[in-house]
Amino acid sequence: MSIINEIMSISAPVEDRVDTNPALILAVDDDKTSLLVLGGHLKRFGITVVTASGGFEALELLGQREFDLVISDLLMPGMDGITLLKKMRKSGVNIPFIVMTACGSIETAVAAMRQGAYDYLEKPFDPGNLQLTVQRALDYHRALAENRQIKAYLQERFTFQNIITVNPAMKEMLEMAAKVTAFPQTTVAIYGESGTGKEVLARAIHFASTGMPTRFVAVNCAAIPEHLMESELFGHVKGAFTGADSDREGKFSQAGKGTLLLDEVGDMPLPLQAKLLRALQERTIEKIGGSDLMPFYCRVIVSTNANLSRRVEAGSFREDLYHRINVFPLYIPPLRERKDDIRQICEHVLAELQQHLGKSLPGISQRAMDTILLHDWPGNVRELRNRLERAAILTSGDLIRPEHLGFTPDASQRRSQHCAGALCSTYHLEIPTQNLSLASLTSQILSQTLERCRGNKSKAAQLLKVDRKMFYRS
Repeated sequence: MSIINEIMSISAPVEDRVDTNPALILAVDDDKTSLLVLGGHLKRFGITVVTASGGFEALELLGQREFDLVISDLLMPGMDGITLLKKMRKSGVNIPFIVMTACGSIETAVAAMRQGAYDYLEKPFDPGNLQLTVQRALDYHRALAENRQIKAYLQERFTFQNIITVNPAMKEMLEMAAKVTAFPQTTVAIYGESGTGKEVLARAIHFASTGMPTRFVAVNCAAIPEHLMESELFGHVKGAFTGADSDREGKFSQAGKGTLLLDEVGDMPLPLQAKLLRALQERTIEKIGGSDLMPFYCRVIVSTNANLSRRVEAGSFREDLYHRINVFPLYIPPLRERKDDIRQICEHVLAELQQHLGKSLPGISQRAMDTILLHDWPGNVRELRNRLERAAILTSGDLIRPEHLGFTPDASQRRSQHCAGALCSTYHLEIPTQNLSLASLTSQILSQTLERCRGNKSKAAQLLKVDRKMFYRS
């Protein structure tokens, strides 16, 4: 199941779900007749009602059960409605609060709303207005709960702890990334090949940043047509160009105090690079067709799989912008440079797939793991994850085998020979890579490397960037 599908399942519209738990409302009033009338109306709406004769009893009940809504009279002996509301908020009860007031006391009701009440009801009750007001408050409460659930899910999924690594270079990079989270206005540049997890790292920085920013807005600079890019980023005013029928907020404004990720920033057109440079330098933006400079408050993270310094030399990327965005550069190594992470990544992905696919996945056979470890993974973690998902679907509850991974024999053999040839050249090994099986190539590479390291398995594993356990099977 994808992230989008998981979130959609959390936040599905009310009409698409069966509500097995009817709303529970606490009604508070010292007037027993008023409580009977209110309770009767609410029960006809299919709502469960618990009543309290005053503020002290209401607080006691709120400490014992979870309610979806409180409807309270304003004027009560001992503790009035506004005092009850304040004590609820102080104790951490943040459900909607509706006040009841007699006709002619609207000013008091408005004062209660300034203190945090959701809405007010006039006595005597109009059943239609009562139902509408209560339903709006319940929908608001449900939406807040779902938003908190989605936010908690995203915070749990996109954390530094969920970035699987034992690789020293990767660990050092993550330590640097963790330090920049305390400085939310510092521009971060994330470099890495496609599939290495640049957006995952950007989201981890976002959720760990000081102040818990509320929005993460991502823009793919390579996917938006050049003539729409400026409006997409900075917004426009009505009539700025043909088709601009109304004012529009750009991504800088939409991000609020959160994070704006400019993905594939290396593909941004040169004219727009100048405007981005000005925005970053002055921390202000100007809408197309507008004349006012507006401050923005989001953190800007840029990411790219391109070598920006070479693009600067080629004249396709502004040198001043390059230095401006390169305040805090982070480089994610490709998977082929951190093969010591592969086994742990596979275990993590298979655990997720077992849950989402709902089938038993005992693990990966040794032959399949050897194939995985020798592959150079040009698509990086994304390619590895896709191969494992394919394999998990194809396997029938047994270990994943090489054929489940989707490599054709010829292509697999060519990749193995290419990888083996590169290893031999790098580490001065003397192995004839042509016409050798994958198992033979693996065995000879491990054997010669171990011999060169005088039997030190840890040193040989570190040299080849593979799991030390491979040397116990060779």
